[in-house]
Amino acid sequence: IEEAAATHAAGAWARYVRGMPSGTVFHDPAWCAAVERTFGHRPLHRVALRGGRVVGVLPLMEMRSVLAGRLLVSVPYGNYGGILGDDESVVAALADEAELLAQRRAARVVEVRSIEAVAPGWETVDRYETFQRQLPASAAELECFLPQHARAAARQARENVRVCHDPQQLAELWQLYSRSMRRLGSLNYPLRFFTELQTLFGEHAWISMAYQGRRPVAGVFSLVWGDTVTPYIQGVDERVRPRGAVNLLYLSIMERAVSCGLRRFDFGRTRKGNVGAAAFKRNQGFRPRPLGYQRYVPPGQRAPDLAPDSARYQLARRIWRRLPLRITRTAGAWLARSVAG
Repeated sequence: IEEAAATHAAGAWARYVRGMPSGTVFHDPAWCAAVERTFGHRPLHRVALRGGRVVGVLPLMEMRSVLAGRLLVSVPYGNYGGILGDDESVVAALADEAELLAQRRAARVVEVRSIEAVAPGWETVDRYETFQRQLPASAAELECFLPQHARAAARQARENVRVCHDPQQLAELWQLYSRSMRRLGSLNYPLRFFTELQTLFGEHAWISMAYQGRRPVAGVFSLVWGDTVTPYIQGVDERVRPRGAVNLLYLSIMERAVSCGLRRFDFGRTRKGNVGAAAFKRNQGFRPRPLGYQRYVPPGQRAPDLAPDSARYQLARRIWRRLPLRITRTAGAWLARSVAG
């Protein structure tokens, strides 16, 4: 097991992740580079070698949180992460290495955002679900791909909403996103994070916007990786919210994905209990699949509670919703350094 120095191992690491069925955009070195550049979290990535050949990877970053102390996370701000390995022995070796790192660095917890729980002996965290579907082969087949009510809402929106895909509209999208996060009582990530992602992923970072006249009413930031498109964040102007605009926006992203030959649409994770978000995804014809997040708590440590639905944060979230946007945008971008997303 070796430390994956970004300049030395990024190429082999990226090729390995792309060759693994359970590899995701959040395992990619580019994602980790955007996190490091924006938030300053220390990379502790590990690569397993056998005969000089990469046989496993663990993207891992150290966070120093003002809310929870020192945390090791795979990976911060990502829907997924965790250990990828050729076999069980590689997975076990990388898990052992993560445990040693946590003990040496006095971390309170190691959190891995695995799709499937693979780290032997680690606690499973049953908190999130993912929503994914195979896309049809052609845009015409999307008529049958989406449920009738979702198609009807998108058709209705076409009467007064237009959608465009324009990489120049990132700042406009971020304004909608940060507004939505305040409405939810949640922290927004800084604009710089998405600028870094756009720089690192280039044409594979999509900005999709819905307009009513000249007014932006909804937007989505998506990442394309392999044969998958992943809408990562969305923003909606709740003051307007024309009927069906979000349905039309996602349909347009699916149409673009199909035209680009992509095969999978990843609606991302949803926290169990987040009824509204899960209902919208179900209404698009997606079904939930539990995620196998895991954590390791070193001896003598206690895992922090950073879950956004925790009772300890409810008063703060109610206050946050009432603060001016100029405050939540700035404070949220700073505080986001202390939460793993």
